Amino acid sequence: MREYLLTLCITAAVTYLLTGPVRKFAIVAGAMPEIRARDVHREPTPRLGGIAMFFGLCAGLLVADHLTNLSTVFERSNEPRALLSGAALIWLIGVLDDKFEIDALIKLGGQMIAAGVMVMQGLTILWLPIPGFGSVALTQWQGTLLTVALVVITINAVNFVDGLDGLAAGMVCIASAAFFLYAYRVWVSYGIEAAAPATLFSAILMGMCLGFLPHNMHPARIFMGDSGSMLIGLVLAAGAISITGQVDPDALKLFMDGSEKQAVHATVPVYIPLLLPLTIIAIPAADLVLAIVRRTWRGQSPFAADRGHLHHRLLEIGHSHSRAVLIMYFWSALIAFGALAYSVNSASMWIVLGVVFLSAIGLILLLLPRFTPRAPRWAEAFVPPRYRRRGAVAEPAATTPQTASAETAADTPAGTPSGEEPRTPVAAGVSRVNGATAIGARSRLLDRRKAGTSR
Repeated sequence: MREYLLTLCITAAVTYLLTGPVRKFAIVAGAMPEIRARDVHREPTPRLGGIAMFFGLCAGLLVADHLTNLSTVFERSNEPRALLSGAALIWLIGVLDDKFEIDALIKLGGQMIAAGVMVMQGLTILWLPIPGFGSVALTQWQGTLLTVALVVITINAVNFVDGLDGLAAGMVCIASAAFFLYAYRVWVSYGIEAAAPATLFSAILMGMCLGFLPHNMHPARIFMGDSGSMLIGLVLAAGAISITGQVDPDALKLFMDGSEKQAVHATVPVYIPLLLPLTIIAIPAADLVLAIVRRTWRGQSPFAADRGHLHHRLLEIGHSHSRAVLIMYFWSALIAFGALAYSVNSASMWIVLGVVFLSAIGLILLLLPRFTPRAPRWAEAFVPPRYRRRGAVAEPAATTPQTASAETAADTPAGTPSGEEPRTPVAAGVSRVNGATAIGARSRLLDRRKAGTSR
């Protein structure tokens, strides 16, 4: 465990320290796209955060290769090299997309090629535990197609949910934490060496997300971009493929007296969360499915961007940016760790009751903006102004044109050119507002925009 923690810390430190210089490089390189209709941030914010995350991945694998116990993973398995090869390819495609906005079909082809590279080096699904049938061995073509499909779906699920500051990195970190606990349990408790690569991948993925989150929390100073979202999606899928498709269910030997079919059937709660990693990242997967259905129903391309994602709906309901992110964190943790607890002891009723109770709390949190509670007068000093009875907004008094001109002149910042429309300040807590100022004062952006210069 100590070597895993050391690998996690090194990965997080390298990612964190490199994100600052990468941000400056992204500004100089012009990797700051125009504000789009579906965006929730106000200022052009640099992308290319995936560069720091990729070097954090490389640092984690390099450190693990020189540790006493983890070095055996590289000696007995080619999966770490397969992961690095696929990650380098998908990262390169993401960097090009962050800078030049490449076509969606080209990105899809690149994702398939990256998955194919990992399959060629041995990171593939060999068999599946099917309830009622036992372990079903897959042919080479079946394993390849299933592996590619799983990688592509997971990458796009993570990419679709990357719409708010810190959302994708936090949700993937939660999923990888639950995944690490399961993989470590399979490796240590049952002595299955084939689970060691998945455990290492999960620890490195947690380090990548934890190192990037301080720079990406609201208001974000840098975005991970497609170079980061596709990268962490691929690493998450690689860990699931490694432990699901290459660990023999019979090696667990949970039921020595029963047949293979009975054993696999009894261990379904253990393998379902890993057979389909989308149950661990169920929120991004649901967002992906709903987006495809919604866009197809409207006659649009499934890759056409819109503002119908789950996090956009939370903002429209009335949640603030930070609260919407925390709600998504809560549901991700509930599903991921609920599945983990159910895999450990599927016969416990307390686990089911706990999940139901927490789900009820989550529903209450979702509906909070629909209610406007008022605190009693004796408690008004201890609650925010919006919950106070005497905090009602007074109607504005009638103003004469001379008064309005004087107020406008008073509100106009010093140094504003005559004839230029003053900027209206944005109140804190307004939905669909990011507020990130990535490259300096807003007035410079306006001046450059008026001069017609490109960003």
